[in-house]
Amino acid sequence: MTTMHIGADALALCTAIAEEIRGFGTRLEEVVGSLIVDERIAMDHLDTLQAFDFLAQHAAESAAVLRRVLLGEDIHAALGDVRLAVVQDRLRAALG
Repeated sequence: MTTMHIGADALALCTAIAEEIRGFGTRLEEVVGSLIVDERIAMDHLDTLQAFDFLAQHAAESAAVLRRVLLGEDIHAALGDVRLAVVQDRLRAALG
């Protein structure tokens, strides 16, 4: 595997993107949290709310991997920490 070093601007941009992704997930969790307070909405839209929860987890996992790799952690170790198997599988597939 080839080692690639990125410049300071690219590192700053990728770090900011990781934070944007993490923030998206957090805001999505907050929206879902406000909706499940209403039992009727929660019961009527359980599948949709679960899909939103998955998206929030997906965003959090993706941002965490990006951040760990940017901080110099081994890529395979960073991927090993991904808890959502479907996300981990897709990210591993990207490595070939």
